[in-house]
Amino acid sequence: MNKLITLGVIVGIFVILGFILGGMYNGLVGTDNKVDKAWADVETQYQRRFDLIDNLVETVKGYAEFEQETLVKVTEARAAAFGAMKKVDENGVEQFIQANNQLGIAMRGMLGYQEKYPDLRANKNFLELQAQLEGTENRIAVSRERYNEAVEKHNNKVEKFPTNIIANSFGISERDMFESVEAANVAPKVDF
Repeated sequence: MNKLITLGVIVGIFVILGFILGGMYNGLVGTDNKVDKAWADVETQYQRRFDLIDNLVETVKGYAEFEQETLVKVTEARAAAFGAMKKVDENGVEQFIQANNQLGIAMRGMLGYQEKYPDLRANKNFLELQAQLEGTENRIAVSRERYNEAVEKHNNKVEKFPTNIIANSFGISERDMFESVEAANVAPKVDF
């Protein structure tokens, strides 16, 4: 009878331990999925920006003797940023951030033309697109923030004991934060 009780206690301990380890693993999977979702939200906002840029470029071209060099810069920066978004899994977040910072700089240069062309500044389509781009930039900032919060929660679980043992056992690793590049703190100069 004592052997049966001892065996029951041992089995009970293993069952409880199994539930605890399963809960830790499920928690890690949950945070990993939240990071993926948060990144998808970031990409969605960048996609919105890419879509609006085409409309904005066409509106500006229609109202101004637009300098070809600026249009080419915006178009190339958009293409580079869009390409970096498609390859983010291969290259990490850093190249994506750099490409989108270049796009932001090019966009600020293009938006500066509203001062040079009063008809453009007063155009309803331009003003609406500009407002949508400003709103999109705010959405991008919020999405980046939420992504970093999700990464922080995930990385904390991956790094802390005892879930770090489970994470290492199943190949669940830390994720990269969305960080600004050095040039992001310098305002671009718009010169006419």
